Amino acid sequence: MTCKQAAAPNKVDPMLRVVQVLGMSSEDEMVACFLSGELSSRRFGRNLRSHLAAAGQAEQLLTHPDLFDAGANFARRALLAAVRGYAEDRDLFENFPAHVTWTRALLSADEAAGVRYLEYSYWVELSGGSRRPTDAAARIRAGLRAFDVPNEPFIDAAQALIKGERFPPLILVGETQDNLVCLEGHLRLTAYALVGFPTDIECLIGTAPTMGRWAR
Repeated sequence: MTCKQAAAPNKVDPMLRVVQVLGMSSEDEMVACFLSGELSSRRFGRNLRSHLAAAGQAEQLLTHPDLFDAGANFARRALLAAVRGYAEDRDLFENFPAHVTWTRALLSADEAAGVRYLEYSYWVELSGGSRRPTDAAARIRAGLRAFDVPNEPFIDAAQALIKGERFPPLILVGETQDNLVCLEGHLRLTAYALVGFPTDIECLIGTAPTMGRWAR
């Protein structure tokens, strides 16, 4: 899915001074991209589809988002709240700031390699404690598993990249550009690391002065 960019002011967040900025994004685009990524996830897709059905919504709400449809934007925010606690200060979004500036950008290989995983036991273990995708990739190549969870999804995603598949944008957050944490797209970030970050990586970056409470 290609997430459409919502209409937004041209002002660029002054905290984003290094990455190649493509333009401003929005909360609505972030929510749409987040849900699109979860829909295709082996881990989260089934639960998301169950909530879609319970809300009487079709998958088209996520696969073909219209960011200019206020009702659809509201429905997606409600869905993300139901499955992940968005804007309710719970679950994944506990301590997440209420006001975030969203920007579309391209990360170079070095910038992408510096992104950290979410502080969650699986990602900490997979990376050997560093939360860096390059360390996780090295451990995957060495055949090491986190909590005995198979690494095949990472390898399959890396093969898809090699074959030319394009991934949806990563969603990254931080107080500043040089200290980013992955909010959504951990598998894709790991796949990029496995193939050596061969190209600039499109992402949505959210910044806020208090983001450090979430992006530890």
